Amino acid sequence: MNPKRHDLIVIGAGPGGYVAALRGAQLGLDVACIEKEPALGGTCLRIGCIPSKALLEASERFAEAQHGLAAFGVQVSGVSLDLARMLKRKDDTVRALTSGIAGLFKKNRVARYTGTARFTESGRVLVEQAGERHELEAEHVVIATGSKVAGLRGVEFDGDRVGTSTEALAYPEVPGHLVVIGAGFIGLELGSVWRRLGARVTVLEYLPRILPGVDGEIASEAARLFARQGLEIRTETRVSGARPHGEGALVEVEGGEPVPCDRVLVAIGRVPNTDGLGLEAIGLELDPRGRIPVGPGYVTRVPGVYAIGDVIEGPMLAHKASEEAVACVERIVTGYGHVNYAAIPGVCYTNPEIASVGKTEEELREARVLYKKGSFPFLANGRAKSTGQVDGRVKILAHAETDRVLGVHILGAHAGELIAEAAAAIEFGASAEDLARTCHAHPTLAEALKEAALASDGRALHI
Repeated sequence: MNPKRHDLIVIGAGPGGYVAALRGAQLGLDVACIEKEPALGGTCLRIGCIPSKALLEASERFAEAQHGLAAFGVQVSGVSLDLARMLKRKDDTVRALTSGIAGLFKKNRVARYTGTARFTESGRVLVEQAGERHELEAEHVVIATGSKVAGLRGVEFDGDRVGTSTEALAYPEVPGHLVVIGAGFIGLELGSVWRRLGARVTVLEYLPRILPGVDGEIASEAARLFARQGLEIRTETRVSGARPHGEGALVEVEGGEPVPCDRVLVAIGRVPNTDGLGLEAIGLELDPRGRIPVGPGYVTRVPGVYAIGDVIEGPMLAHKASEEAVACVERIVTGYGHVNYAAIPGVCYTNPEIASVGKTEEELREARVLYKKGSFPFLANGRAKSTGQVDGRVKILAHAETDRVLGVHILGAHAGELIAEAAAAIEFGASAEDLARTCHAHPTLAEALKEAALASDGRALHI
């Protein structure tokens, strides 16, 4: 067959792929985007970031109606859970957003192909779906196929009693006892959802702490808060197996008694999704961790083939993929594109939220960087007191000599929103003094950042 010619082919329509396609179209390229799923948006939108946040918000509202409103003088009785309606709202949210991306594709004249993609040679991609085949050709091809759930030896997935985050977003009833394997962002977020909805939740973590990669002091304080909320967290626990058992499941633990439960959520991380891409046909090899090696401009060792997002080195974050998408395509068209990896924030949407950007104390100590620290508790913040959300703190790490902001770590309400100011500070090379001298509206939670910056110089005003 004669291949259909485009300027740019993007494989994958997640937060990296669809953004690459849209930016390419904005810059005047004839763009094709290939996605194997009928709905656009990738894992993040369909079965990840967005549906999980919808359930987190809904479960928080339910818990507040049950236990949190009386302190404000609001008496509520007869609160009950309509799980089916809650799940429908989640699905409706996803459906609206995926439709929105489809609309953006039409608006920007992005050619959309549904099916699996496979390289046949450099610059040529075969799309197959239900017996239909389309061969595409382009000078530039961007791989943005994202990631998939990492498996665990000894775990027997059945897509029901023992499953992944996909299943945990749609349990038809609240589990009596849910075991979560892995105390990272996904495990703690979804564990929190089902705990608030009434499940007993046990979190099993192999490492000696929760939230690997998060600043240790912040993670320790978060662990205490989660325990207070009723999450049973067991660290230094190696899971050797999990399987359906009777009408529930059974989790086997090395050196301990098996843990019977109703459902198991495996959330130990994700791995790059490169299966079936035909990379061998173009001589593209993966690194030992299954990632695609790239150089400047996200170019692989094959000229004209690029890779971004979860399939390359770096944190597996939707916004990281989107930033790389823009940088990659702009580099193709204009010759310049850049991502500042020191200024990429990360957020865990538990309650309270946990947000970070830049270096942790552990990383600075390991690199032998001299730093100073400022910390301010939300308990001393007027806005936090008025809303009753006083747990947590803001922590700022600044260079001991230059005062440049090196890292900001927030545990508290709306931390995911507050971290944007910190990311901007790092992006533009701000000092702690710059943050301290910036006027913050009163009363706001953001004042805690100002106070933490002041505290790094020993002059916080409200503690």
